[in-house]
Amino acid sequence: MVKGLYTAYTGLRNEQRRLDVISNNIANSNTTGYKKMGVTSQTFDRELAVRIDDDSDVYLKKPIGDVSLGVKIGETYTDFTQGGFRNTGNPYDIALAGDGFFTISMTDKAGVEHIRYTRDGSFTVTREGYLVTKDGDFVLGTNNQRIQIPGADTAEVSIDSLGNIYANEVFVGQLQIVDFQNHDALLLYGENMFDALPEAGMVASNALTRQGYLETSNVNIINEMVSMITITRAYETNQKMVQTIDSSLEKAVNEVGKV
Repeated sequence: MVKGLYTAYTGLRNEQRRLDVISNNIANSNTTGYKKMGVTSQTFDRELAVRIDDDSDVYLKKPIGDVSLGVKIGETYTDFTQGGFRNTGNPYDIALAGDGFFTISMTDKAGVEHIRYTRDGSFTVTREGYLVTKDGDFVLGTNNQRIQIPGADTAEVSIDSLGNIYANEVFVGQLQIVDFQNHDALLLYGENMFDALPEAGMVASNALTRQGYLETSNVNIINEMVSMITITRAYETNQKMVQTIDSSLEKAVNEVGKV
């Protein structure tokens, strides 16, 4: 009976985790370039019950069956499926068609520079003409160089499908777009960016750039809402199981124990 209580508890924890992930997806359904998250679940490793008092074979524990200990929260993963494109007409809005990431330079409070990666191409320029993200982080070009566009406020800026940037038809730089062999080695950093572990394996990207467009989130609201309803029902089922077992334990203690 106590095992049943524990099983219901693990179910509650698992459904709560799934609900947290889906809630985050829904909250970011309008975030540019956002990639939806998912979570896996699995059963706990089987634990064999043994005949402790069986002396027929000395020092040999004989299994009499297996006991399921409920559900175990698995890993959280990112779905890198490409989202749709939204036309903005802004020359500094760039979408990627294909697998790849923009390379971004971020500087922490200690002044240390870090390289991050994102699919969010909603860029702008500083007063000095540097291409930056909406949070002010530098967008990097080839060889991790910052991209500076002379006369960015007045120049006619064009970006071709290979990420080459021109100001008044003069070449000023090329976007550094990279991809990775193992997307599972990309860690969600925050601010819609990823950090790459060494085992990610950086490779050349085949993505093409589309100027004046932004990639939308790949979250399907309808699917997420359906999943939320399913999770809520599963959570309520586990709650009822806890209440039922608790009621049975109460009767065992207060009624059966008096007999």
